[in-house]
Amino acid sequence: MSKLWGGRFTKGTNKLVEEYTASIGFDKALAEEDVQGSLAHVTMLGKCGILPKDDVETIKAGLNKVLDKVRAGEIVFSVADEDIHMNIEKNLIEEIGPVGGKLHTGRSRNDQVATDMHLYLRNRVVELVGLLHELQEALIGQAKDNVETIVPGYTHLQRAQPILFAHHLLAYVSMFRRDAERLTDSYKRINVLPLGAGALAGTTFPIDRHFVAEQLGFDSVYENSLDAVSDRDFIVEFLANASLIMTHLSRLSEELVLWSSTEFSFVELDDAFCTGSSIMPQKKNPDVPELVRGKTGRVYGNLIGLLTVLKSLPLAYNKDMQEDKEGMFDTVATLTGALQLFAPMISTMKVNKGRMREAVNTDFSNATDIADFLVGKGLPFRQAHEVIGKTVLFCINEGKFLLDLTLEEFKQFSPLFDEQIYAVLQPEAVVDARNVYGGTATVQVKAAIGRAEASLLEANKWVVQHGNAAE
Repeated sequence: MSKLWGGRFTKGTNKLVEEYTASIGFDKALAEEDVQGSLAHVTMLGKCGILPKDDVETIKAGLNKVLDKVRAGEIVFSVADEDIHMNIEKNLIEEIGPVGGKLHTGRSRNDQVATDMHLYLRNRVVELVGLLHELQEALIGQAKDNVETIVPGYTHLQRAQPILFAHHLLAYVSMFRRDAERLTDSYKRINVLPLGAGALAGTTFPIDRHFVAEQLGFDSVYENSLDAVSDRDFIVEFLANASLIMTHLSRLSEELVLWSSTEFSFVELDDAFCTGSSIMPQKKNPDVPELVRGKTGRVYGNLIGLLTVLKSLPLAYNKDMQEDKEGMFDTVATLTGALQLFAPMISTMKVNKGRMREAVNTDFSNATDIADFLVGKGLPFRQAHEVIGKTVLFCINEGKFLLDLTLEEFKQFSPLFDEQIYAVLQPEAVVDARNVYGGTATVQVKAAIGRAEASLLEANKWVVQHGNAAE
């Protein structure tokens, strides 16, 4: 069959041009969305009296047959038909005859492809929010198991102050909650219908765009036909949100790599999420977090790539915009794969509580509390800071830690020291002294876990609601 748009041309398309400009190799991922949008469109054409009822029913029956074939993997997509829209239409015409050609009445591939991507990304966002919630749940579960586990807290990757391991994990719960909220908020800009914008100026047919929006579950329609077909800011926003999620996953990945090393030995990842070495049989490599850390760069690249495509495009549609899809598909696949692995990897992770406690007992991360102790005795903080600096230096020279010092050794640095200093320096006391909202004290962390669980329970309602709406 000749190309659907071939009437204007006197020559066939150069084969290299055909291969270079075709998008079917990747936009076939939009097949179900394309049929879904077409079903709503043809129903509207019938409602508005643009197509006769018999034609509408024939086309709908044909589209459903094509959809069944798509789901069964029976459609052979052709580069000669360029993209998913023309491949679906060709298959429809082969199924029901020339009447299938009436489907394209009142629309363009420009508004059609934009609609497909809105439908696709809408569903993926709901799925990704659900996966983020599963990861939060896994982190909360580990936090609940470690509300008494004390670990060194770090700044500059140097031991700073002891904290509850649960507190550390809850920091990521907060990060991923904001990530989920950003995706949730972006849904309202994704859930806008472009169909009916035509190629750029609308259509001469008396269509009902709001009826189509209602059928497809869109909250609204694009106000401006040029805007509807020429911008991809909803994809840019998704890619930016995905980049932030990958940033947070990468930071957690880095810590898992460090913590599972022999030098730290704070955690052990389950064998199911690690691999071995082909030459060193003793090795257990944290390949999943390493690869997530590595794949973060490609997600960043997809964001920069689309921004670069869009930055100089005049209105309205340009062929450059074909480059909007591969990066989006790749980011969805990369992020989905990472989140699917992270939740079970975190939930099955073994925490070496003894090693964490040993680390806390063999450092100077309780030094700040000595300064606070002296301040409580009336010494200005700056002077107390100097006293503790000298005390720590003495310990380093003597091969001791703060709790190893005798009271006489403490008093050589300040007469304000007394027996209470030993209670103050206990890791549990150091942790629980931070009894402020958002702090690491046990009572605060337990309250934070409760808030996180309540927030997650409420957030899951959105996933259920919008997941059902998408169906």
